[in-house]
Amino acid sequence: MSNGTIAKRYAIALFQVAKEQNILDQVEQELLVVKTVFIENKQLITLFNNPKVTKDKKKLIVKESFSNLSSPVINTLLILTDRNRHAIIISIVDFFTEAANDARGIAEATVYSVRELTIDEKNALSQAFAKKVGKSTLRIQNIVDKSLIGGVKLRIGNRIYDGSVSGKLARIERELLTNRT
Repeated sequence: MSNGTIAKRYAIALFQVAKEQNILDQVEQELLVVKTVFIENKQLITLFNNPKVTKDKKKLIVKESFSNLSSPVINTLLILTDRNRHAIIISIVDFFTEAANDARGIAEATVYSVRELTIDEKNALSQAFAKKVGKSTLRIQNIVDKSLIGGVKLRIGNRIYDGSVSGKLARIERELLTNRT
């Protein structure tokens, strides 16, 4: 079984527990903290990969490092440590966030623009494009890309909506080249 499949199973199980206990938002925030810790702390990864460090020592580190987190999150981390599956923690967080967003009717979107968008502009994009993907709202991450010349490019999942000037110029160029022959 692939790591992605395993990570998704853990994420769905944790999602169901969080939903039953009505702590979905809290667990999601805690998992984002865990993800940040594992991404930024390379020494922690090295420690968990070290076969000389016992599982009990690793579990003690998890308990001490994440003592302020909810019991479902700590228990999941302990189970992953027990089964030597710490390498899939980041994937679990991503799958959990995806499941939580689906439950709330939210989609993650990346907007590329020439300048930082205002809150009103982000809200307008969210309202305009959320319905196109069957969601109630979009959680927008704005990335400034000067190569766009103007306009915006929006990515929601595997869909890309290109309303940038550079994208329009590229489409015009393709049309001219195909009509040329």
